[in-house]
Amino acid sequence: MWVVLDTNILFSTLISPHGFPDAFYRAWRAARFEVVTSRMQLDEIRRASRYPKFQAVLQPAKVGVMVNNLQRAVILERLTIEAETDDPDDAFLLAMATAGNADYLVTGDRRAGLLQRGHIERTRIVTPAVFCREVL
Repeated sequence: MWVVLDTNILFSTLISPHGFPDAFYRAWRAARFEVVTSRMQLDEIRRASRYPKFQAVLQPAKVGVMVNNLQRAVILERLTIEAETDDPDDAFLLAMATAGNADYLVTGDRRAGLLQRGHIERTRIVTPAVFCREVL
C-alpha cells in the first residue's frame, strides 16, 4: 500500500506524540505501508519548520530526524503539477498521489479543499481518523 502524508500530518506527529498522526507514522516506520514523498515536500518541511509559528513547537532536531527517515520513503524526484486545488501550495500533494500511484492521501487540512475532493484518480483523500480506522 502506498500513502502520501500531507506535511500538516507530519508536523502534527512532531508536535504531539499521541493521536492518529503518530499512530500511522509509527505504522509506517514498522513497514505496514510505504510513504510516497518528493523533493518538493522535503523542501517544504525544511522551509515551513522555520516559520515563526512553528519554531516554538517544532524542535529542529526532531524535524531533522523526520527528514532523514523520509529519505527511506519512495521519493519522487520530478512532479508534473496539473491538478487544480483551492490552495495552489497543495497541488504538489495531488501530483505526488498521482505520480506515486498512491492508495491514500492523508490530510487534516479542511480549508484547502482536498478532503472535499475525496479522491484523485485511484487515490482516496481522507482524514487521519478515517485512515486509521480503515487501514490500521
